[in-house]
Amino acid sequence: MDALERIAAALERLSPPPLAPADLLAHAAYTWRAGRLHPILLEALPLDRLLGLDRQRDALFANLTRLAQGHAAHDILLWGARGSGKSALAKAAVAAVQGAHPALALVVAGEIGALPALFGELAGLARPMAVFVDDVGVDAPGDARALRSLLEGGAEPRPRNARLLVTANRRHLLPRDMAEQAINPRDAADDQLALADRFGLSLGFHALDQDGYLAIVARDAQAHGLAWQPAEALEWAQRRGSRSGRVAAQFVVELAGRAGRSIG
Repeated sequence: MDALERIAAALERLSPPPLAPADLLAHAAYTWRAGRLHPILLEALPLDRLLGLDRQRDALFANLTRLAQGHAAHDILLWGARGSGKSALAKAAVAAVQGAHPALALVVAGEIGALPALFGELAGLARPMAVFVDDVGVDAPGDARALRSLLEGGAEPRPRNARLLVTANRRHLLPRDMAEQAINPRDAADDQLALADRFGLSLGFHALDQDGYLAIVARDAQAHGLAWQPAEALEWAQRRGSRSGRVAAQFVVELAGRAGRSIG
């Protein structure tokens, strides 16, 4: 027993000390990982870099400003085409609001299942929190029910100081297997809306037209002093099967790489 105790004591001395809890009033952004909140750097584009999203920008900025001021604010669903700027706008809007209202913090939740424990940490905190869940896919009926409960104040309601900021590729967050097995089309539509309608603010994002796509390429290429040709930019988008801000940014990275340049 003495030997075992000595081994246990040695292992305890070698183990790292427990991490101190993060100061939830000190940082602009956090991530929820392994049951703890960890400070992170909020990397966001300036709002004026996001072209063609004026309506979504204004609505999101106004709602987040209300949250930052402690006023009534909606949970937010940003839905639409992949690469259309949903996540970029979410982070950019939070960063812009923080310029005037530093009390607001962004919390990256990761996934729906993490929300009840995360909300337990945020409850009672005297700070407004935008809880960001990116690229949500509701893959099981239980996920949909859990999210509905959180949105409508069920058994595990979200705290008064927190609002959800959710992005998804589909407007109607419905498990695919439930949609396929639904017998009555009207019932399927009602099930779809049952979750999406819980968000007080729903903002749609759509694929860019040709002019919008080229405008983003032109702006970013000019910002980095890069020469480019519209025909090549359009060919790049055609090969990737979409015109989006993400595809435009990838094309500019390609231009910079060819020119032997580095861009952030």
